[in-house]
Amino acid sequence: MSTPAETTSGAANLPDPAPVSAVEQRLAELGLTLPEVAAPVAAYVPAVISGNHVYTSGQLPFVNGRLEATGKVSTGTEGYADEPTVSPEDAHRFAAICAVNALAAVKSVIGDLDRITRIVKVVGFVSSDPTFTGQPGVINGASELLGRVLGEAGQHARSAVGVSVLPLDSPVEVELIAEFS
Repeated sequence: MSTPAETTSGAANLPDPAPVSAVEQRLAELGLTLPEVAAPVAAYVPAVISGNHVYTSGQLPFVNGRLEATGKVSTGTEGYADEPTVSPEDAHRFAAICAVNALAAVKSVIGDLDRITRIVKVVGFVSSDPTFTGQPGVINGASELLGRVLGEAGQHARSAVGVSVLPLDSPVEVELIAEFS
């Protein structure tokens, strides 16, 4: 006896894929896809809605469930030899990954990234060697990614802060506030 899937003619009996938003299409053009929202590492949720704004929790540069790197951001001329360091260029790339993860958190609560009308604020934290002062350049990774995928709606106010350590020894963390309709 055949099952319904075996008796269906034509293409495989798979559900129609969810429509992809224009934002996700632009991410795909950059070779990026939205990941599953990372499970919280403490007592919080990845994103909440208040009015017509989404506030994300800080997002780390997780790729396939693991951090891309750990350690303090350093130009390599400062710091201690026994501490892992991350170059500003790599940290810039990790900030973009954090932004993608933040967009995934936004999507988890509003369903469609095309509903975003503006990224209002980005706050970036850089685990920095005490003499490193290039935090704005690192967080540009997140800002530039948001501009590429959201256009004018991706322009935002921003803070870039150097800190002594981040959760799981991540080199960078990004949170954002997005307005949506």
